[in-house]
Amino acid sequence: MKRPAFVRSTALAVAVFTGWTGWVGGVGALSALSAAGLAALLGTAPAQAQTLRVANQGDALSMDPHSLNESLQLSVTGNVYEPLVGRNKDLSLAPALATRWSQPSPTVWRFELRRGVQFHDGTPFTADDVIFSFARAAGEGSDMKSYTNEFKEVRKIDSHTVEIETKAPFPILPDVISLVYMMSKTWSETNQATRPVDRRRGIENAASFRANGTGPWRVRERQPNVRTVFVRHGNYWGKNESNATQVVFTPIGNDATRVAALLSGEVDVMEPVPVQDVARVNANAAVRAVTGPELRTIFLGMDQRRDELLYSSVKGKNPFKDKRVRQAFYQAIDIQGIQRTVMRGASNPTALMVGPGINGFLPDLNKRLPYDTEAARKLLAEAGYPQGFEVTMNCPNDRYVNDGEICQTVAANLARIGVKVNLQAETKGTYFPKILRRDTSFYLLGWTPGTYDAHNALNALMRCVDDKGAGQFNLGAYCNPKVDELTQKIQSETDKTRRNAMIKEAFELHAADIGHLPLHQQALAWGVSKKVDLVQMADNFMPFKWMVLKK
Repeated sequence: MKRPAFVRSTALAVAVFTGWTGWVGGVGALSALSAAGLAALLGTAPAQAQTLRVANQGDALSMDPHSLNESLQLSVTGNVYEPLVGRNKDLSLAPALATRWSQPSPTVWRFELRRGVQFHDGTPFTADDVIFSFARAAGEGSDMKSYTNEFKEVRKIDSHTVEIETKAPFPILPDVISLVYMMSKTWSETNQATRPVDRRRGIENAASFRANGTGPWRVRERQPNVRTVFVRHGNYWGKNESNATQVVFTPIGNDATRVAALLSGEVDVMEPVPVQDVARVNANAAVRAVTGPELRTIFLGMDQRRDELLYSSVKGKNPFKDKRVRQAFYQAIDIQGIQRTVMRGASNPTALMVGPGINGFLPDLNKRLPYDTEAARKLLAEAGYPQGFEVTMNCPNDRYVNDGEICQTVAANLARIGVKVNLQAETKGTYFPKILRRDTSFYLLGWTPGTYDAHNALNALMRCVDDKGAGQFNLGAYCNPKVDELTQKIQSETDKTRRNAMIKEAFELHAADIGHLPLHQQALAWGVSKKVDLVQMADNFMPFKWMVLKK
């Protein structure tokens, strides 16, 4: 299970941001909610149950573990489903459904599966489920293709041994598959759920609302956008450190309502605490705000493929194909102003698509182009848009920290150079299907590399798009063949010095192209009852098995 030297233990994922400015507390207005109203919203548990109540600003969009490659989705479903290779509390690799892994050859990884594991319906976990799950994750409708696009074959050696053969040497493969969860082949076939729920097309199946994993928690009740109730899996193979008998997960989109639920004791854990309410939460004797750096990078993307933008006043051509326009947008954004007024200091402006704590992050390259509206206007004029133009911007308003406010500020910044932004901000339930169809001209997205390695961002966000999963989240279809070539080499290189040199070159090329507009890494802020002990990880996942209710 030894990993290449360049893949550092992700205990470094909790590295402190350089120049972290801390929190600026504020007082957020609470909506007038009665205790009865909150209780009705969150549901009432049986008196004998040891219930842990968790709230978030959004919901998992499906119980299907292959339907959406989004951290909240994978965090929620990761309590029910498991990968072959998991993570420890410090984000280092840990045996999960595989007990051992080795490399018989540079392009072959062998995994010895854990024996005696049962799915929630009692059926045994075997190699057939592994082969099925990887094929499902790589298939039509899956949002997980970028994790499997370099697979050549997944084959069964015996009932508890599988091999994954890759197209080229792939030394970080165990890290790459840590978010690909295993499903029961028999259950999926019986329930007509052999293909993933396709969020782009609005296609649902049994896996949308029901679940049958091997994890420490089973889904007892699922009411999308209302609540999901999890109960302990009595035959779980591993250790469930939580003493809760059930977990009630409730989406509460309104910030004030979510804070009120925490302060009143109606929820035990909630995320995120609005930046303006951190000091107020910490002033309450019964709760605390657990804060820290997050590995997620927030950025803007632009359609660089179409000859004419779908949503723009410019007809007959695509202004985003012109680097001068992309650079004008970049230099028109007052990122320090966003950090100061929108994020209240709880962000770290960035010039790169990965941040501190990600293997391959290069501090020397993390230098943004200067904020300069005059230079931006000049670049637009040189590109043929002296009066600017109109464009629609797509943005979620319930996924990232202050995402709607960030987009409003970007729109105001761009107005100063003559660009009229028609902002379309919406709930993530409609936002993600839209942008994943590439039905967008200009959009905001956040990305945490699931491998905690720069290759993940290069492969998913910056590679030229193909139908196998490369560039799957490169929604504006940025394409530089040299970046593609380097990404392939980075995947196979085991020498740390040579690998970092190639990562540096790829990032420099992407930055020179203005391939995307990186904004910042946001901060974590969880509201936690002082009756709860938990582990906060820098990837913002919330494993319920590590949440303990104090007596």
